[in-house]
Amino acid sequence: MPLLDFDLLKKLVVGIGEVSEITGVPTRKLRYWEEKAIIQSEKDGEGITRRYNYLNIKKILLIQELLDEGYTLDAAAKKVETRMKTINDVFLKLTEAASENKNDE
Repeated sequence: MPLLDFDLLKKLVVGIGEVSEITGVPTRKLRYWEEKAIIQSEKDGEGITRRYNYLNIKKILLIQELLDEGYTLDAAAKKVETRMKTINDVFLKLTEAASENKNDE
């Protein structure tokens, strides 16, 4: 059994209230970060609850961690963008490796 289920991670989308509970970041702050284009929610239409995917949740956790360490929001956001690119590259490689393993079986 694989350590990570990539299909599940792609489907993992939760509402702003749940994200606030998971991360400890208040919903008001999440909305502000979204206004500043630091994070992005998935919205189906006007007035629909904001929903966030796994990568945005990870990004929120990393930004809050850096804020707690004394970084400004802009500096934390820039640093997290670099980290997220690295994480994304690793996930792509792992997905490719998992796909190759399935094909070899």
